[in-house]
Amino acid sequence: MPLRRIIKKLVQYVSLVLVFPIAAVCAFGKIDALYISFAQLFALFPGPVGAFLRSAFYKYTLRNCSMDTSIAFGSFFSSPHASVGENVSIGSFCVVGRARIGPRTQIASHVEIPSGRHQHSRNEQGRFRDCQYREVEIGADCWIGAAAVIMADIGEGSTIGAGSVVINCIPAQVVAAGVPAKPLRVKGCRDLEPADTGETR
Repeated sequence: MPLRRIIKKLVQYVSLVLVFPIAAVCAFGKIDALYISFAQLFALFPGPVGAFLRSAFYKYTLRNCSMDTSIAFGSFFSSPHASVGENVSIGSFCVVGRARIGPRTQIASHVEIPSGRHQHSRNEQGRFRDCQYREVEIGADCWIGAAAVIMADIGEGSTIGAGSVVINCIPAQVVAAGVPAKPLRVKGCRDLEPADTGETR
């Protein structure tokens, strides 16, 4: 095993040891108020040390999270009901809710994944009574551009353009962009194809 890999494994192990007491205090993500407080706290640790500590914290508290995940400064998971595959990279200042993120997916900075579309119900006075969230699934090997908002599933191998808002499911192996995001072309094709708007020509 290369020396660099050995050092990385050692640092990961030390991070797990350091974070264990804090993860235990929030019952490994089961006490919501404590979990979100610690998640926001760990988001503020800078540099490589912060990245290792965040990976260790989420290893303990999320439904599933690989230690080989990279989570940059300012980013946090707002819900412990999330799953993150191996070698996922998440840029700075992202907020991730209920989501399943496939392995090797790359997420740029300022991306919001707010637990999919929300269903709100109101009482007789028109006040909010409760809110139900749907989990978002992002496939393996996807690229999510900066400042995108993801509220629907994305198939594996797809690319979402910067600033896009995904409110409908995006199929696998496509490039999609816009508000709302629509497929522009199939990956591997040289020419861009306009999104189908339903208009006659």
